[in-house]
Amino acid sequence: MRAHTGRRRNDAARRAILEAAAKLLACADPVTIDAIAAEAGVGRQTIYRWWPSKGAVLLEAMSELARQAAPRPDTGSLEGDLTAFLTATFRAAGTEPNTAVLRTAMAEALRDEHAAELLREFTAGRREELSAVLAPWVPAAELDLAVDQAFGVLWYRLLLGHAPVDRSTARSLAALLVRQLQSA
Repeated sequence: MRAHTGRRRNDAARRAILEAAAKLLACADPVTIDAIAAEAGVGRQTIYRWWPSKGAVLLEAMSELARQAAPRPDTGSLEGDLTAFLTATFRAAGTEPNTAVLRTAMAEALRDEHAAELLREFTAGRREELSAVLAPWVPAAELDLAVDQAFGVLWYRLLLGHAPVDRSTARSLAALLVRQLQSA
């Protein structure tokens, strides 16, 4: 157990909690506040001091991992920006434990409406990031569908496991989307 830090936030404890939540998400077992607290070496009260629910911790953990893995690029071109974003996103999503975390999140979302809402919030954040990447280059009327296409391939491959979620796929998808968007 970490030393008591009073009411002040302790960045090391916060980081430990988010890392513990992400680690536990990758397991097949249901994630509990007690499990997160034990893995992070903190008390339950520390978690509840910062987050209102288990779902809020898990959402922040997933969102932070995604932002770190696939930050918004600025290469100066549609193809460069889209390739950089999709390559980073596919690399992160196609690597364990992230693949297991995403599959588990989807499975939970199918069983539990609260989990479904959290997954919608997570995917909305990722959609906003990709929309911001595409917005300077893509007409507004086509933006939503282009984002759906990009993430549709990712989720389809993640959930069915019929083909890899990797750098090569991301690069091919980016090139295909660029050709499609530029010919419109």
